[in-house]
Amino acid sequence: MAMDPKTKTVAQTVGVVVLMGGLAWASVPFYDWFCRVTGFGGVTGVAATGSDVILDKTIKIRFDASKERDMPWEFKPMQREMELRIGETGLAFYEAYNPTDRVVAGSASYNVAPYEAGGFFSKIDCFCFEEQVLQPGERVQMPVTFFVDPEIVDDRDAKFVPVITLGYTFHEIELPEAHAALGSPDPKPVN
Repeated sequence: MAMDPKTKTVAQTVGVVVLMGGLAWASVPFYDWFCRVTGFGGVTGVAATGSDVILDKTIKIRFDASKERDMPWEFKPMQREMELRIGETGLAFYEAYNPTDRVVAGSASYNVAPYEAGGFFSKIDCFCFEEQVLQPGERVQMPVTFFVDPEIVDDRDAKFVPVITLGYTFHEIELPEAHAALGSPDPKPVN
């Protein structure tokens, strides 16, 4: 039994809408996976330990900090830049301050620029691996331990990078259950 032309057109249109919706839904996790695997888009690597090789060549690392528009914290790098030998382990600190009268939780997203250096920038430990919760008036210094993989000097594009910028953006998140259960003051709803 054949469908009439109007029903067939409606079915095809619904099929296209469902397909496009599915592709849109899958694009974010797929892109995230792609960036982590390739280092594309400034996504860094994660390492358990530092590099076994330290070169005589140096590279400058700059540090940047920003906040989502409604994030009430103050957030900044404790140093603007440092110069390290490629492969050498670096330690930098960022400072966060909660000037409000309520507990605020935050999560940091990160980026490395230029993009071609992302796959060679490895973090050993970082405050961005966990959510941060600051009490009213609390100020903390948060470390990030990292190195630039010596293989950067053999990469066709990345070997010409003289400066790498590590940037973080803090976003407010819902309070973790452990903090919410302690009877914290009414948290601001997160959009």
